[in-house]
Amino acid sequence: MILYNALPFNSAFQNTDNFFYYPYQSGFLDFVIGGFALLSIYHLFLFFQNRNKLYLLYSLYLFFIILSQLHYVHSGFLNSILKSLGTWAQFPEFYTEAYYFIYFLFAFKFLEIKEDFPKWHKYIKRALYVIAVFCVIKLLHGIFTGHYSFYRNGYYVFDLYVVLLSVFMYMLFFRSKRPLKYYLIIGSFILLVFSVLSLLLYFDYIIKGESPEPAYFYLYIGYVLENIVFSLGLGRRQKSILDERNQVQLKLIEQLKENEKLEVEVRKKLQQDVELLQAKVERDKLERLTMQYERDLVELKLASLRSQMNPHFIFNSLNSIKRFIIDNEQENAVFYLNKFSKLVRLILSSSVEKDISLADEIEIAKLYVNIENIRFNNHLHFNVAVDESLALNAIKVPALIFQPFLENAIWHGLTMKEGGKELYFRIHKKGEHLVSEIEDNGIGRERAKAIREKKLMKRESYGMQLTQDRLKNFVGAYGKEYSLDIVDLKNKKGEPQGTLVRITIPIIIPKK
Repeated sequence: MILYNALPFNSAFQNTDNFFYYPYQSGFLDFVIGGFALLSIYHLFLFFQNRNKLYLLYSLYLFFIILSQLHYVHSGFLNSILKSLGTWAQFPEFYTEAYYFIYFLFAFKFLEIKEDFPKWHKYIKRALYVIAVFCVIKLLHGIFTGHYSFYRNGYYVFDLYVVLLSVFMYMLFFRSKRPLKYYLIIGSFILLVFSVLSLLLYFDYIIKGESPEPAYFYLYIGYVLENIVFSLGLGRRQKSILDERNQVQLKLIEQLKENEKLEVEVRKKLQQDVELLQAKVERDKLERLTMQYERDLVELKLASLRSQMNPHFIFNSLNSIKRFIIDNEQENAVFYLNKFSKLVRLILSSSVEKDISLADEIEIAKLYVNIENIRFNNHLHFNVAVDESLALNAIKVPALIFQPFLENAIWHGLTMKEGGKELYFRIHKKGEHLVSEIEDNGIGRERAKAIREKKLMKRESYGMQLTQDRLKNFVGAYGKEYSLDIVDLKNKKGEPQGTLVRITIPIIIPKK
């Protein structure tokens, strides 16, 4: 790089064909400027094609070099361009400052200084903006005041500032691990060598009192060689990008092939999984059908049990109510008839449900025992104790789950009992479970069994097994467990004094 080339120089026109000594008059400068113009336009097109700012910066770098040298052209087409610029042709120093500023930005982008040295990049870029503002201020000062001493003297400040800044830049160039750094270093070094040579010749011609025009030949040679190297570097960079892109494409093609193989394997595995899943679905479907069949069978058994139980119970209940009517006990007849109708209605409504609320189940138990108590002339003491903390209307239990045990307690335990007949029905909460107890002070299961064995008409009871099946299905649907315990109660002498049935089921409150 050289910083004196923008200084004005006026030489008398000499008609000679020696372009070495007279680059302005021989047309060598026109040749250099024309080449740079074509190179600038070419890289501008590359920018529009690739949208890479590096090409735009290089195009602007060449463009401002051209502007900085136009004032040396004294004739021809380029001279007409110079005249068309009017006042702006008078500021070659500003164009020189501009292409140095762009040179730094180009170098940043070319070697990716921001990625490798982010802190230094920030500092140097700020320093560049400071000198850029300074250059604009001194230019505007000259334009508006008409005095260009500050403008021209400020150029020497710019020279010193840029030299110091260049030292830091070249330190980063040599520290960079980018292989393309050598294009930038070599190109800048070539321009530096030819610039120094041109500067020495410039002062030598000035001292001798001769025209310094021949010194500029070496400067232009340096420009040409530098930009040849820069162009080669840009081409190499573009080739590296294309090679990297090709490598990525090759890897992508290989990955696609691997993906195709993987896709085939995945499809095979998926097909196997689908077949296994279909088999599992079939098994699950068969299991569900089996479970549904078992549940339906249990419900049918329950319906069968009700069909056996209901006629006998209804016949006895109606006979008892008829006796009240015959005995002209109208109030008792109406009272029990209301209870009987309510019980029948609850039983019919619960018969279509698999589970009902605990409140309804307790109501059915009370009505059933009250109606059965008619046969005992209300001498059966039925005691009900329910935990008040229980949400009776929310908790669900299997329909008619307590009735078979109450029926057994009455028919097999208390019917043959002499003396006071006690029946207890207790419900309380234990942890997350509901504990229901039905206790009687009847004759006990052993004696009741012996009495049944003596009867000529024996009726097999499925109530206990059916109840256990219904409990199993009910809690199984919620993934829970239950327990059903029957305890034979005995006194201190070991004699039977009743039976205790304890049913423990999880507290089920369905979500709404």
